[in-house]
Amino acid sequence: MTAEPELKGSLRRVRDALAAKDFDFAVTRFPESTRTSAEAAAAIGCTVGQIAKSLVFRAVESDRPVLVVASGDNRVDTGKVAALLGEKIKRADPDFVRARTGFAIGGVSPVAHKEPPLVLIDRDLLAHDRIWAAAGAPNAVFPLAPQDLQALTGGQVADIRQD
Repeated sequence: MTAEPELKGSLRRVRDALAAKDFDFAVTRFPESTRTSAEAAAAIGCTVGQIAKSLVFRAVESDRPVLVVASGDNRVDTGKVAALLGEKIKRADPDFVRARTGFAIGGVSPVAHKEPPLVLIDRDLLAHDRIWAAAGAPNAVFPLAPQDLQALTGGQVADIRQD
C-alpha cells in the first residue's frame, strides 16, 4: 500500500471533501483491487465487517440517489431502506451512479458526490473502532471511526441489514 500525496480526479475530490470538513484522513492506494469488501479487507488486513461499502440506489418516485453505507459482511434489506425513505427504491445502474455521484461502481466514496444523496448508515458499522471506506477509485480507501462517517455524510444510522 502507498500513501498518495499527489492525488488526481476522484481521489483528489474525496481528499478535498474530507479536508473541507476538517477531517485529515489519509487516502491510501493499493496495487491490488479493493473493489469488493473481501478484496478490500484482504488488502487492508482487517475484517470484512470493517469495510464500509457504499451502495447506490435510485428512489423510484423522486429519482433521488440514495447512498447506503453498509458493513461489508451485510446484505442490504431494500424493504427496510424503502420503509425508512417512504418510497420504493431500486438498484442504480452504472450510468446513474456515475452521473449522480461522479464515481464508478467499486470506488464510490461516502463523500464528495456530485449530487448530495440521501444517506443511510448500517448500524452494524458502529460496533467497530475503525472502518475503511472507498476513496473514489477501485483500489483506494481511507480509515475513519464510524462516528466520523455519520458526521461527514449527515447520514441516518439505521437497521438496514437483511436478516
